[in-house]
Order: sequence, then structure tokens, then C-alpha cells
Amino acid sequence: MAFSALLDPKAVLQNVFGYQSFRQGQSEVIDAVLAGQDCLVIMTTGGGKSLCYQVPALCLPGLTLVISPLISLMKDQVDQLLANGVEAGYLNSSQSLEEQQRIEQRAISGQLKLLYLSPEKVMTHSFFQLVSHCHISLIAVDEAHCVSQWGHDFRPEYTLLGGLRKTFPNIPLVALTATADPTTRADIIQHLQLQNPHCYLGSFDRPNIRYTIQEKFKPMEQLIKFLQSQQGKSGIIYCNSRKKVEEISEKLATRRFAVMGYHAGMTVGQRETVQNAFQRDNIQIVVATVAFGMGINKSNVRFVVHFDLPRSIEAYYQETGRAGRDDLPSEAVLFYDPSDYGWLHKVLLEKPETEQRQIEQHKLQAIGAFAESQTCRRLVLLNYFGESRQKPCENCDICLNPPKKYDGLIDAQKVMSVIYRTGQRFGLHHIVAVLRGLNHQKIRELQHDQLSVYGIGNEKSAEYWISVIRQLIHLGLINQNIVNYSALQLTEKARPVLRSEIVLELAQPRLALSGTAYLQKQQSAKRYDKDLFARLRFLRKQIADKENIPPYVVFNDATLQEMAEFLPTTAAEMLDINGVGERKLERFGGAFLSLIQEHQRARQ
Repeated sequence: MAFSALLDPKAVLQNVFGYQSFRQGQSEVIDAVLAGQDCLVIMTTGGGKSLCYQVPALCLPGLTLVISPLISLMKDQVDQLLANGVEAGYLNSSQSLEEQQRIEQRAISGQLKLLYLSPEKVMTHSFFQLVSHCHISLIAVDEAHCVSQWGHDFRPEYTLLGGLRKTFPNIPLVALTATADPTTRADIIQHLQLQNPHCYLGSFDRPNIRYTIQEKFKPMEQLIKFLQSQQGKSGIIYCNSRKKVEEISEKLATRRFAVMGYHAGMTVGQRETVQNAFQRDNIQIVVATVAFGMGINKSNVRFVVHFDLPRSIEAYYQETGRAGRDDLPSEAVLFYDPSDYGWLHKVLLEKPETEQRQIEQHKLQAIGAFAESQTCRRLVLLNYFGESRQKPCENCDICLNPPKKYDGLIDAQKVMSVIYRTGQRFGLHHIVAVLRGLNHQKIRELQHDQLSVYGIGNEKSAEYWISVIRQLIHLGLINQNIVNYSALQLTEKARPVLRSEIVLELAQPRLALSGTAYLQKQQSAKRYDKDLFARLRFLRKQIADKENIPPYVVFNDATLQEMAEFLPTTAAEMLDINGVGERKLERFGGAFLSLIQEHQRARQ
């Protein structure tokens, strides 16, 4: 059902919102909405999704309902609309009964153009009573990935929103999100019962964001070093626990950074204080759990740091997307320790064995593979979301500091042959086991030990083949079918590789960075100068005796091993060593630096 627009969309864009032209994709979505068509809109954070329903809302005669998952997101959107002179309001649990009644009366009287509601509110009897008295022209479902079990932020209440189609069979429904892989997109269309929707799939690329992954070595010092390079700029640091949020924000505050912590354990008032201080540039840095960020339209966030591994690529992508919404150069830094992956995996296995756990497990494996990838970070992200590219971005740590390359054609053919010969029905670890010729019961039962490809990769380690397979996935040559137990399947692009029609360069696997290798070898001895280590221990004993304290109070053995491995010769380098703080540097550092410098000179 097409509606007669009261106003011209371009005039609304210019006069109300102050933009001279539409961004890519906005105009065609708005035209489809005004023609009465359902829409599925996938646009990056900062790409202008909101205008895809806000402009039509002002062009159409009645009220637009916007379903949004977070109170902070609603408030932020409404505040911005009110600032632009648009009559908008929201209904949620933060309001008093009187406030809610006042907003409802304005909606019924036709004064409001946009009304924001939570999905929980939409499915109540009072909601249907309210809308029966309103002239509804459009319904928008924001963060629509929440409707899908495959979405990174699945919310069961979102699945009930398909009932809106029965109540409003002739009203256009617009579903919007920044993050949705092909499976999630199909789910959105099915669960929201979108009828022949106009689908706009924008690029997932954010070329202004530089993606960097640093191996966690001494994360607090790494973090401080990075923040010092970003002095005065706004940024968010994400952690996986409330305790870590509090610890890091306290440590940064003692280093005189303008910082506050934010997590769900704080009161509403405390969280609002932090959010307002950040929005108004009264502080530069927020250390937060994932509770922070959705709906924050702050355009000048220059960096996002993940102190811990996120639980999915979707979460990582959405959180890093809060940087550089103004399209200016921005940084996304992830500190990665394979043991973080191990901890998340352990926590996941403690959950009941359900389909949802299987989905979360696949997503965790994908973000772990991303962190350990030796392929351009941007290519991994884009191919994950189904946006096939093979040209490196030149703006990530892999592109800027590339790993060694080698002719990977034969390795790729071996992997692909095993995948093909086993029927494209098995996951990564089974394929690796066949490649290496392992004598597993499952392999014997399936008679995969009788295949001609059995054992063709037995000269290489499991970690080596896992690295190769992950690279082939990231390059779009192999697909990991998440619906079918993460089975590896060949894509069309694999054909010329199997026929040796193209050159294929792969990165030499950095086995030390592999999570599996790390977990197996984390107890192994570090490479350090054992002679120097002995001399450092002797010096420590002398100082400890003089100070009348135990030797480990000066520096523990791990700290001395790091000194013997990395040979710091300046105060700044010494601060980079685990266990060396400013106070200990001031108190003991001089003697140790002198000894290391003397040792270096003796070796020259």
C-alpha cells in the first residue's frame, strides 16, 4: 500500500537534518518505504540507518513506531530529533506513569511523529490499546539482528515482533542493523514476516578504521603506551568483566588519564553520569563492558580498544564501529592472548548443550580464527559478512607489517582435495586429522583412511594446517557452513586453485601465535640469556640483603627472565618489562640497567 507523502524527502533532509545530499543507499530505501514496501537495511554504524526511517516518518501523515532495544539508544535518538525540531518521544521503564501517559496522549492526538518503544513494551495489551487510537504510517525495527539466534545479540522477545505484521498488514515495516551475516538476514526476513522486502546491503567496509591486533604480553603497559599515543582523543576500552573495568579505570586514573568506568552493576544514575561526561567530552576515555555503546552517537570517538577477546566477530565489528563515525582516521586495537580464547571456551562449555550454545561456539571459533589470522584483517571481516574481496586493505597490522609469504598452492590443493573427497560434510579438525593421517576411530569408521588423500599432509603439524585452512576461509576459497555443524565446503573460487590456474600466496603460519600451540607450549622454557639471568639473580640477592627484604620483593624470577630475554637498556624499555613499575624502576632499576648495559658491552 503506497502512501501519499506530504513532504519531499530531499527537502526534509536539507531543512530538518541539515544535510545537502543523501548517502549511498538512503534515497532508494526511502523511496521504497514511501511506496509502501517492506525493507531490510544493512548499513554500517555511522552509515545513516536512522535517516532511512526518520525522513519517511516526516514525509508521511501519521505516526512512526520505532522499536529499539536499549533505553540509552531511545533517549539519544529522541534528544537529537527534538534538537532538530522533530516531535518525538519514547516509552520505557525509566519513566513515571505520568510521563508515559503524557507521551501516549501526544501520540493519540497526532502531535508526535516518532514514538520509540522497547520490544517488551510492544507485546503488551496496553500497547495494542494505544495504537488502536493512533494513525500508524510506518514501523521501524532497529538492531534487527536481535531477532535471529545467529545474531550476536539474540533476544527472545524480538522473535514475537512478527506478530506486528498481523496487526498492521498494510503498513510498511523497515528492519535495520549494522551487522548481519547471510543466515541472520534470512532469519530477519522470516521472523519479522517481511513481505517481498526491498533489501539494501551496504558495504561492511569502514576504510577509515585501522585494525590492529597485538599479542598480549604485558597488557596494562601495552595499553598505557597506546593511550599515550592517543593523548587527548576520545576512546572506549572494552573488557569482559566488571572487575577488570574497575581495575583498569583505577590504574588509568592514577596515570592521570581522564577516564571513567561503566558496567551493568552500576546504578542507572551512575551510568548516566558516565555517558553524559563522555558525550560532552568532560572525559576522554570510558572503560566498559559491552553494556556501553549501543545507541551512542558520539561522532569523534578516535579509538576502540578490546582489552579482552570479544565473543563474536559481529560484536567486535559493531564495537569497533563506534570509532570514526565522522569518517576520520580511527584505530581499533585488540590485545589477544590465546588463553583468553581458552577461558571463553571453557565458560561456554559450562552452559547447557543447546542449539544456542552450538551457535555461540561457532562464533567464538570465528573470532579466535580472526585474531590468529595472517590474512588482511579487513578481508577476514568482509568475507565473514559475505562481502567477497581479495585485495588487501593496506590499513591493518597484517598489511602494514606483513608476515612472510610462500607459494601456498600445493598446500591449498591438499586441503581442498581432502574436503572434496570426504564429501564436504566435516569440520576443520576432522579434515586436519585426515590430512595428517591420524589413526582415529571416526576416520576408520568412515573409511577415510582408505582415501587417496589420507595422510598427504603428514609432514606438517595440526597447527600448521589449521593456519592454512583459516587463511583459505578468510580468502573466500572455503566456506564454513555454520548451519551444518561448521562443515568446510569449497566455494566457486576454489576451482581455479584446484586446476592450478592461479598463483596463490599464503602467509607462513606463525605457529607461536596459534591458540592451540600456545595452550600446549605455554609451560615451555622462554628464550633468554641464562648467563645474564644468573647475574641478575645475584644482583637481586645483594640488593635484597642490603634492604633486608626477600629477593622476590625486589623482582620475581619471571621479571628477571624477561629482562634477560628483551635486554632493556633505557628506563622506558625497563617499564615495558612485566613487574617493573615506576616506583620499582626508581628504587632498583638503575642497578639492573647498569648490569644489562655492561653485559651488552661485554658481548660486543
